[in-house]
Amino acid sequence: MKLGLAAVGRIKEPELRTLLDDYYGRIRRYADFREVELRDDARPERVAEQFARALTAYGPRAQLVTMEIDGARLSSEAFAARLGEQLESGAVPVFAIGGAEGLPEPVRLQARWRLSLGPMTLPHRLARLILAEQVYRAFSILKGEPYNK
Repeated sequence: MKLGLAAVGRIKEPELRTLLDDYYGRIRRYADFREVELRDDARPERVAEQFARALTAYGPRAQLVTMEIDGARLSSEAFAARLGEQLESGAVPVFAIGGAEGLPEPVRLQARWRLSLGPMTLPHRLARLILAEQVYRAFSILKGEPYNK
């Protein structure tokens, strides 16, 4: 099983990097996981090109999951079920998080599914951490482990 995250911007805060790396390590117990940090660029076409290259790097079974405020709002259990279906089918879900300007339209149009973390606007760095925790929680739900109380 493989999955990934492509996100605009670099995590510069050491404390946040430590938290992310902790969740990424937990996720890697279940799947081959890679994070790709993309350069922040004011030109949407450049950002779209970076996402296209990142998606290609995950292979032909990569399926883009865009993180958008108006995407599907799923419970942790529903998210786990959806992720589990994707992984069982052999797909490689690649979550896409945009920068301050969000995701360019060409990236949004490539999405296999669109996911929301809720109706509030979140800084992309915080969205990355919440997503990492939810992916880990999804695996613990799928495996019947006690993390999801």
